[in-house]
This record gives sequence, C-alpha cells and structure tokens, in this order.
Amino acid sequence: VVALAAEKGVRAMVLPGIPLGSQNRGQIELPFCIHTSQTTQFAILRDVVNSLKRQNIKKLMIMSGHGGNIFKAMIRDLMIEDPSLLICHNEWFNIVKRDGFFEEKEDDHAGEMETSVMLHYYPELVKMELAGDGHFKRFAIEGLNQKVAWLPRDWAAVTEDTGVGNPLTATADKGRRYVEAVVPKIVSFVVDFVKGPVY
Repeated sequence: VVALAAEKGVRAMVLPGIPLGSQNRGQIELPFCIHTSQTTQFAILRDVVNSLKRQNIKKLMIMSGHGGNIFKAMIRDLMIEDPSLLICHNEWFNIVKRDGFFEEKEDDHAGEMETSVMLHYYPELVKMELAGDGHFKRFAIEGLNQKVAWLPRDWAAVTEDTGVGNPLTATADKGRRYVEAVVPKIVSFVVDFVKGPVY
C-alpha cells in the first residue's frame, strides 16, 4: 500500500503491527491466546498518537485485521482531546464484498477467505492438514444469528477449533484475486486522506 501510494505522490509510513487484541471468553482458555482489555488497547493507541503528535504527524489510519477489536470510541475520545487529529479505522476484510470471490456463505473466522489470503501471502504458515471443516453451532436465539443483537461467542461451545467457515475450499488464487480488489481501494483512500481535506 505504501509503495503504491508513493507512486501517486503520497508519503506514508506503516507502523509496526500490534499483535494483541480482545479475545472472547471461549478463546482465552486456548494455549497462547493473549487477551488485552479495551483499557490496554486505548493506552497503547494513546501512546502511539502522542508519539506521532510530537513529530507533527496528525493523521493516522488504523488497519484492523480482527473484527473483535473496536476502535470507534477510542478514536472519538482522542479526537475530542485534540481536534487537530484525524484518526480513521478500517477493517480490510470488509472493504470488498466476498461474493464472486469465495464459495462459502457463512465464513468469518479462519474460513475460506482468511485462509485464501494467507495462502496467497504466507503459504508456508498455512498447515491445511490441521484444518477442520469450519462447522459451527448457531445461536439458539435466532435474533443473534440475524444480528438483531450482538453477544460474544463462546468459541468452545460453538466450534471444535474456533473456525467458522470451511478453510478446505481456500486457494492462493482466490486470496490473490480478493486482495487485488481490496488493495487499490485502500491505496486510493490513503492518497485522498493524506492529500486532501476531509470536509
């Protein structure tokens, strides 16, 4: 993204990734699953923002790779504290609809889409022989399935391996085609965000 933005005359920097986030109660029991609270996440984000402000950098895009990490309230608080800041957030996996790229209709956790993207970028890290079939148990309350309300999933009660969606249908080519649709949208946004006014 940074190299493509540079081709359009925009200088941007990728900060180190933060490999910690919020976990559900059903995942915290799994080996090496580390949970950070919202308070911890906010403290890390505030420290990053304060460091950037001292360098006169006032624009930041948080790119989330995990749907469970919610930054909206944190961003609102930081921008109230300093109205000169512009902080935005995206979830790369929600930018382009998955229709036409993937077969699985219910797929949101280590399923076909995420596995395909990993096969494209880091095939050496994907151990397909360890993958389950992505079978999961739906909520007994239909309103939760229809997203009338939200409740954190108890992964131990929902799946055998925390997978939701069949990774066995994943291919590197599907991942490549999907990111080729997503990346230009992110690049275009970064260029607009850096160059121009928001309003």
